[in-house]
Amino acid sequence: MNETTVQWIDELTFTAQTGSGHQIILDGGREAGASPMEMLLVGMAGCTAIDVVHILQRQRQPLTGLTVRVQGERAEDHPKVYTHISVEYVARGALDAAKVQRAIELSEEKYCSASAMLGVVARIESRFRIEPD
Repeated sequence: MNETTVQWIDELTFTAQTGSGHQIILDGGREAGASPMEMLLVGMAGCTAIDVVHILQRQRQPLTGLTVRVQGERAEDHPKVYTHISVEYVARGALDAAKVQRAIELSEEKYCSASAMLGVVARIESRFRIEPD
């Protein structure tokens, strides 16, 4: 089971302590840290990035870098859930495009729990490009 403890610091700023011992600053308005909704996108980006790197490494693809950019659009009415999420993968190296596409599909459709959960409420679109070293 995963665990997180959030403690109020002041105004709308909090520290989050993960079960694995990491601390994150959260903020609800003063820009002192990431907002909780930004952290949902961070979780999704990190989850799929880990999957894609792992899959491409197992396929012995010469991956030298990966950047995942995620943008989310939210509903206007409360609870202002994400309604559309755009994911852009930028992979670097002399890579087989079909293998990159397949790694992304496997992450999004099978392995990434964060994508699966957010996909229940939001339409997720993804694209990728490969850049040479």
